[in-house]
Amino acid sequence: MTTDYPLSAGWRDFPRYPDPAIEILDDRFRQYAIFSAPVERLYTGCRWSEGPVWFGDGRYLLWSDIPNNRILKWEEETGAVSEFRRPSDFSNGNTRDRQSRLITCQHGGRRMVRTEHDGAITVLMDSWQDRPLNSPNDVVVKSDGSIWFTDPIFGILGNYEGHKAESENKQAVYRLDPETGQATVVTDDVLGPNGLCFSPDESILYVVESRGEPNRKILAFDVGGDGTTIANKRVHIDAGPGGTPDGMRCDIDGNLWCGWGMGSAELDGVLIYAPDGTKIGRIALPERCANVCFGGRKRNRLFMAAGQSLYSVYVNTQGVAGG
Repeated sequence: MTTDYPLSAGWRDFPRYPDPAIEILDDRFRQYAIFSAPVERLYTGCRWSEGPVWFGDGRYLLWSDIPNNRILKWEEETGAVSEFRRPSDFSNGNTRDRQSRLITCQHGGRRMVRTEHDGAITVLMDSWQDRPLNSPNDVVVKSDGSIWFTDPIFGILGNYEGHKAESENKQAVYRLDPETGQATVVTDDVLGPNGLCFSPDESILYVVESRGEPNRKILAFDVGGDGTTIANKRVHIDAGPGGTPDGMRCDIDGNLWCGWGMGSAELDGVLIYAPDGTKIGRIALPERCANVCFGGRKRNRLFMAAGQSLYSVYVNTQGVAGG
């Protein structure tokens, strides 16, 4: 199915400049907001949007609509939206590897897969110590080609975003070696590991702890000198009462752009944190935002997979290359 025009009618006919949805909470964020760049709704009609990933060579974005069991494709040149893959095995997080191949977390098959250049699908990992993974959630590829992903139980809790099943492994963050294909657990000490990303120099790994008590958190770990291990777990951001960080990406200045919200106008959207953990900006959306990525020719367009819709906004920074 292809739509000739984005399904955006009826949201905001005439946004003001500067767009009031872009909130400056600290002067450090002012440099990233562009006066005449509004928040745009590119598509609506999903059940739960997740895992956006940009393909610059084709000028298109892919993202997951988990309950509808499909991956959608938005084309920058025309604005057309089509189904890239259906069924998608309840795909969630997506990214690209250093050979520009699609890497996908699948709830249905409880596995990590790679889409080859010819369209074939290669299973990268579906078990740990001879027991099935839980439901791989989000993924990032490091500059050395290693694949890091989170494996919480969210996709096996029911039959809406996967297949209901019992957990047979601890919830963990894994590293998959690109050369040997060998996997290691980098940590199993995160309550509900969810979104993750690296700092620009890859010295810090950020992981969302989506079942943290009493509040959800964004944790930070130092990456070891060999680039394969992490240590020094600490709370980087306490989300506070009702705070719900999900997926996130880092810009070249080290700021975290975090999908946020729990169905309330005060929380839904994207929160931006400076490298020191200070909240500096917000992009308000009419829906909870699950995940984000940077794209466009200059990597200066933030794409936001939120609830039933896909949004974007141009910003005066760039996403970290390869994120």
